[in-house]
Amino acid sequence: MTRCAAHAGLLAAVALCAALPVAGIAAPERPDPLTPQVARVLREIKAADTDLLAVSEEDGRLLRLLIASSGAKRALEIGAANGYSAIWIGLGLRETGGRLVAIEYDQGRARQAAENIRRAGLSDIVTVVAGDGFREIPKLDGQFDFVFLDAWKKDYKRFLDLTWPRLVPGGLFLGHNVVNKRSEMPDFLDAITRNPAMLTTIVSPSGEGVSISYKRR
Repeated sequence: MTRCAAHAGLLAAVALCAALPVAGIAAPERPDPLTPQVARVLREIKAADTDLLAVSEEDGRLLRLLIASSGAKRALEIGAANGYSAIWIGLGLRETGGRLVAIEYDQGRARQAAENIRRAGLSDIVTVVAGDGFREIPKLDGQFDFVFLDAWKKDYKRFLDLTWPRLVPGGLFLGHNVVNKRSEMPDFLDAITRNPAMLTTIVSPSGEGVSISYKRR
């Protein structure tokens, strides 16, 4: 099986799994592999998240699964907020031996994210960068094989244009809130669904919506 076919199958499987609750099919119960330390940090972040900036737990688990199953090793997050999603991505990268750069515009949230990541035991995997993504991303060296975008929604298309040339063929580009805030990003949604260089699916494990775009070439 080619890498392209494998990723296409992965996206189809993700879409099917996300649709199961809608179809009335309950997911089987299974043990949670999170360590007590990580689980505690994630619960505390959620409890303190009064501004609802963190992704849902379901979306976090999806991020970890996609990282681990795709074998991604150089990941970029744009919009780290309090570090909740970065922890899930970091758990996936623990499986692959990869690293994450998580960029957060707000200085206070960036400090909080770094502290939460430290408490989760992932500081060796996740580096938090405080600053404007449009200024900080060009300073980073090399390419990426996984990009997760959860920043200001009206900037999604600009971030796609900035990072897509640096995404390796076979890499994944994810956008968050593409269902519940789709009216704020019509140009981005048009771009990811009409570009022949991408395979894109949109899943909604929690109702917020995650777009998953695979770079074909």
